[in-house]
Amino acid sequence: MGYPGKNKKSYETPKRPFEKTRLEEETRLVIEYGLRNKREVWKAQATLRKYRTGARELLALESASTDNEIAARKKEQLIGHLQRVGLLGGEAGIDDVLSLRIQQPLERRLQTQVYRLGLARSPKQARQMVTHGHIAIGGRRVDVPGYQVNREEEGQITYYGRSPFTSSDHPELNRQLGKRRR
Repeated sequence: MGYPGKNKKSYETPKRPFEKTRLEEETRLVIEYGLRNKREVWKAQATLRKYRTGARELLALESASTDNEIAARKKEQLIGHLQRVGLLGGEAGIDDVLSLRIQQPLERRLQTQVYRLGLARSPKQARQMVTHGHIAIGGRRVDVPGYQVNREEEGQITYYGRSPFTSSDHPELNRQLGKRRR
């Protein structure tokens, strides 16, 4: 059985390790989102795979028409979860779950959100700021770049209270605000 506190792999490695098109696509994603390695791409693919599997099971339940109440409840739970996480919009259905792309979960990462908000110059700098503890969500410091930001937390991303970036004379903050120190 194994030790219950031991972490388990949350991804699967590719079946064909040297497929050129896949390698190029993964490398492009690593560079674009400032990821540490391809393992983070594989984790995002694994979460998408999990959601798609759930959607296909729902379609099978609906087509079997054994119990429509259970199928409707599970559909509501899956789509509600994906809407709270921020992967789907308001009027989404099962087809939208099946059409999710790898870029959508990568956009929900804290590292990407910090870069998109303009708190960092590049995705790599955003990762560094998160790991060094300069970023907070709702006043609480978060130092995990892969943290999945919910819709409610999007507007609460700021610099951490005791971070040097909060002082008005920090050169990085002045650069972001368009001010120059003389």
